[in-house]
Amino acid sequence: MIETSTVAAERTRVRVPLRFADGFATTADVVTFDGLVDGREHLLLGLGDWQAALARSAAGGEAPLVRPHSECLTGDVFGSERCDCGPQLREAVERIAAEGGFLLYLRQEGRGIGLYAKLDAYALQDAGLDTYEANVALGRGEDERDYTVAAQMLRALGVDRIRLLSNNPDKAAQLDGLGVRVTERVRTEVHLSEANSRYLQAKRDHTAHTIDLTAA
Repeated sequence: MIETSTVAAERTRVRVPLRFADGFATTADVVTFDGLVDGREHLLLGLGDWQAALARSAAGGEAPLVRPHSECLTGDVFGSERCDCGPQLREAVERIAAEGGFLLYLRQEGRGIGLYAKLDAYALQDAGLDTYEANVALGRGEDERDYTVAAQMLRALGVDRIRLLSNNPDKAAQLDGLGVRVTERVRTEVHLSEANSRYLQAKRDHTAHTIDLTAA
């Protein structure tokens, strides 16, 4: 459970219309926070009828759909095909908006190692290493992400149980350990390209992501 000393508080909530390059549009309640343990500017986006989803969960019904999404400048903004981050973000916004829930945009670029180090890792991948081996070769962890701030943001809005939109078992394990109960893991689609096939294979084989590449 999150200790009292690490409880975050809502700072600002603002309504923001969203439109993606393919024309999909929706509206998000974008929430900022004070008291996040790492001091970074993470965001929570309330999508669809998230308040009804919270009320339903509080009454013992289905938990809201939630995706913690780690920032990926190359994929989210520039459309890089070396990863599946951009398509996952686009998919998550639409699916959560349809059901009511939350997207957590976490400033953990490069699985927590930062943008420049991620690009250094790309160069090592081009020399033959996989995505995890490249991080280790740089003297970093395979995955340095920590989801304490995700749990803080959810708890600040009264969310203590979720349906997790993710293929990553580590997200579920960390959130459960932080007092946010994952009632269901919901897979994202598989966004396979020629450029990201080795990356997705490494996620499946090395860290047990629930990715079925045969169905892509």
